Order: sequence, then structure tokens, then C-alpha cells
Amino acid sequence: MRTWKSGWSLAALFALSATVGPVASHSEDAASQAAKPEAAASQPGASSEGLAPIQIELPKPMFVGTPKNIQSPNLEKPTGKKREPFLAPKGVVDISKDKAVTTSDQTPIIGDANLLTDGDKEATDGSYVEFAPGVQWVQIDLGAEYEIYVIVVWHFHAEARVYHDVIVKIAADPDFVTNARTLFNNDHDNTAGQGVGKDKEYIESNEGKLIDAKGQKARYVRLYSNGNTSNDMNHYIEVEVFGRPAK
Repeated sequence: MRTWKSGWSLAALFALSATVGPVASHSEDAASQAAKPEAAASQPGASSEGLAPIQIELPKPMFVGTPKNIQSPNLEKPTGKKREPFLAPKGVVDISKDKAVTTSDQTPIIGDANLLTDGDKEATDGSYVEFAPGVQWVQIDLGAEYEIYVIVVWHFHAEARVYHDVIVKIAADPDFVTNARTLFNNDHDNTAGQGVGKDKEYIESNEGKLIDAKGQKARYVRLYSNGNTSNDMNHYIEVEVFGRPAK
């Protein structure tokens, strides 16, 4: 059983919910971001081709009431700022819309697996899937091999909560045997059995969690979770994968 030893104050969580506002896309700061040489140099493809901000449509923020005192020994500190635009080679678009989804829990408690790629990111009834407790995963078949630059995942974000053992992998085959790679892992004690991760846990928000895939090639994307700080269930609202056909 987990023991959570430390937490963020309510004041910090209020600051987070107050500063994360609705954003139509991440293009509004593109000019200033592109003008920074150090920012452009850190993005994939910067040395060989022009970059453009990935268009990520955000749902409205849903924090209401008093956030619970979230406790975690591995929680990243909220910045209270909007996420910077992510620059990628031109032509990178959402490649996961309406793609096929399979899940470890084949009989979700609430919703259907196809909700994960339907484009609806709102944290409202009818927009999310609820899976059973324990380690569960969802998997997207992109239909072909792509260069993947960004994966964004939205768990339930109507309140401030942390989902445990968030792990994101990509592979060439549906069984994750051929060229399987881990892009993100915040399972600090290997509870999920996928290895110890070095990434931080984070508080859910309407921005979702953006994971840099650095243009790696794959056809399948798999995401794990293992309950959350509010209950033992696993929830997904949407997963977006941004990329372009592999060369």
C-alpha cells in the first residue's frame, strides 16, 4: 500500500486553478517563442527545418469548490503559468482523432473506449471513461507508422487530483515487444511493474499533460495509470497524438 508523506497547501492549489484559463490554441505566443533561439534549438527538427507551434485546443477549466489536500512524495511544483507553445516541424498534426482504442479493462464502468479519441476534452458527464481500480492501460492504434512529436493526455480534471503511475509508451507492434520505448514514467516505486520512473507526479488541469516524443517512430501508443488521490478508479477523457507520416 502506498504512503503519501507530503502535500501541497490549499493556497498553492487555488493559485493553480485560478491561473489556468481557457485557451483556444497555443499559437498566441508563437512569435515570441520562435524568436528565442534557445527554445527553438531544443525542439525536434530545429537544425534542419522550420518549426511551427502545435495547435492544441484546450477545454475550459473546471476547478470548483475547495481542492482537497493532495499528498504525494513525488509531486511537481505547480508553476501557476500557462504552458509555453510547443514547436515542432511544419506538417505535424493530430494523428489520433477517431483512431481505434483498446483497453486492459474491456468493460469500463462508465463510458466507452472510443471517447478517448473523439475530440471531446471537457470534464463533464458523458465525456470520460472510468476503468476499474488497479493498474490499467489504454492503447491507440495510429493505423500506420508515424513520427510522433507530442502526446497529450487528459485524465479527469474537474477537480485538483493526481493520477498515480502515469506511464506512456510507444511501440511498433500491439503487444509492445518490437521497439517498445518509454516516454514518460512517474511510478517512483514500480507499483505498476513497468520499472521505476524518474518523472514527477502532477496535478490534473485543463491543459492535460504534454509529453515530448521527440519525433520517434511508432504505430502504437499505450498509457498506464493506477488510481488517483480522490479514489481508486482510473479515468481518461482524451488522448491526442501529434505527428506526421514516417519517412
